[in-house]
Amino acid sequence: MLFYDTKIAGVVRIELERREDERGYFARMGSRQEFAARGLVADYVESSVSYNAKAQTLRGMHFQEAPRAETKIITCLRAAIYDVAVDLRPQSATYCEWTAVELSGDTLRMLYVPDGCAHGFLTLTPESLVHYRISELYSPEHSRGVRWSDPAFGIEWPAAPVVLSERDAKYPDFRRAR
Repeated sequence: MLFYDTKIAGVVRIELERREDERGYFARMGSRQEFAARGLVADYVESSVSYNAKAQTLRGMHFQEAPRAETKIITCLRAAIYDVAVDLRPQSATYCEWTAVELSGDTLRMLYVPDGCAHGFLTLTPESLVHYRISELYSPEHSRGVRWSDPAFGIEWPAAPVVLSERDAKYPDFRRAR
């Protein structure tokens, strides 16, 4: 695996190192040792998938508050998504900034999103399948979100969402929610 820092401290783009032959390729998608050597969370207690039938489906921007804050590794297994992380850590030099990476089933590129950051994505193509590895158990009482279109962040989405849950559409302005 190849690890690349993004403009948000702690958010890391991970590229696969493919070993190719006449059968196709083989690539490692996780290594406790490699993650720990880089100071990244290496153990995950949940694994989830998200299927999205339509292009321009938006999910996010989600996070869990302490003491159940979670780190996620996101991989698009099929189709393509525009994956976004927003830094919500007040002590961070990149507080309220965002970064995005296109993830697809062709590349199997991953995005590592540490606790303290919100995460969401917009599907770029129909029939997307997104896999999450999550460091903390889901806790509805700690589950929070910020609005995908909140001007406090100014996220530049490649298109407007066509499919969006009521919950994701109604998150309050971030400045009021702090």
